[in-house]
Amino acid sequence: MNSPLANPNFRWLFSAQICSLVGIGLLTVALSLAAFRIGGAESAGQVLGLLLALKMVAYVGLAPLAESLLAGISRKVALVSLDVGRMLLLLPMAFANNIWQIAGLSFMFFALSAGFTPLYQSVIPDVVPEEDTYARALSWSRIAYTLEAVLSPVIAGALLTVLAGDSLFLVAALAFTGSIGAILFAQIPSQSVETKKKPFWQRVSKGVSIYIRTPRLRGLFLLNFALSLAMAWVLVNSVVYAGARLGSSETYLPVLMGFYGLGAAIGAVVVPRLVKWVQERRVMSSGTFLFAIVGAVFAGLPNPPLPMLASVWVGFGLASSLVLTPGGLVITRSAQKQDRAAVFAAQFSLSHAGWLVAYPLAGWMATWVSLEMAMLILSLACATVTLFALRVWPANDPLERAHTHPELSEDHPHLRETNTTGPNHRHVHPYRIDDLHPHWSNGAV
Repeated sequence: MNSPLANPNFRWLFSAQICSLVGIGLLTVALSLAAFRIGGAESAGQVLGLLLALKMVAYVGLAPLAESLLAGISRKVALVSLDVGRMLLLLPMAFANNIWQIAGLSFMFFALSAGFTPLYQSVIPDVVPEEDTYARALSWSRIAYTLEAVLSPVIAGALLTVLAGDSLFLVAALAFTGSIGAILFAQIPSQSVETKKKPFWQRVSKGVSIYIRTPRLRGLFLLNFALSLAMAWVLVNSVVYAGARLGSSETYLPVLMGFYGLGAAIGAVVVPRLVKWVQERRVMSSGTFLFAIVGAVFAGLPNPPLPMLASVWVGFGLASSLVLTPGGLVITRSAQKQDRAAVFAAQFSLSHAGWLVAYPLAGWMATWVSLEMAMLILSLACATVTLFALRVWPANDPLERAHTHPELSEDHPHLRETNTTGPNHRHVHPYRIDDLHPHWSNGAV
């Protein structure tokens, strides 16, 4: 399997992703410190909760809209402009002194991120078109996300030994200059002009329309939602577990999340090989079932020692990568090249809608019942949603499908590209929802 890092354009884009992730990680820490500074010990949680809620609202509501607004712009220009906007918004955050200033600037930052992330994701399969290499590129991307989650607090802690908390906003802005420079050096293929001619609201709804009419994409959403139900417990309640069960959140939270990151990195490395042996559906559902099993076992452990907890959190991380890493492959196979950005935007929006449900549910469950019982209930919910996803996403799901076009004339360009038979022009090709194929075909080769 060829390494995507052999591709210079991917190297530049991957460097841009790393810089962007470092900037976002530092921003997250800086927002937490700003919430404590503005709200004090009594209201810091409410302030940070408001900021995170604004993040989810921006991600869920604005991603498809942003994709349509950017459809007529060069993708390199759009990516650089969004990064410049995010960098410039970080500068006044360092000097904001009330919650509404921070909230307004944060919402604009997250709105730009809602445009940047799906657009960036849609560029990668064009830069790395070979499927095996693209699978490895997704693995590298997932490793970068995992390392950012683990290392950003460490980097922020080191910086805070010599800088004030507000200065983290400025360092985050500096990280985005690295992202801008890397994108400028990358050669990004031009965007198709076909989607630019359609009415604005038709372009806005295009990605979601393709998503909901494609069974494997509906299954992808359900598997992501199943994961979020259980994984939200880890992200929300690990700090509570470290403090309440182990005695010190400051000491043990980094340890637990470090083992989570180790498992996630292992999972990201093995996924490209797994998807060569078995389909993405089986890999992803194995991940959600694994997360549910590990969560249920953990819930039944009486006072587990730290080595056992390390194995549990490694299992959580491994399971999460099995689910999250192959998603880009599924989307790329399910959308025409000119529609990928819209479908990535739909995936970005819909997946965050799932987290918008899962985060508060995980926090509420842990206060209503014990931490362990909350994990057990959410694990059972994860397994249940997975079973539903496997019904929605058929096991026999070939990319190429037989179908007919009785509505097309014999000299239609689409029919000239394929070998048709019969009066209804029956033919076979990789089947994706688009203008010529508005309904899903169940015909297989």
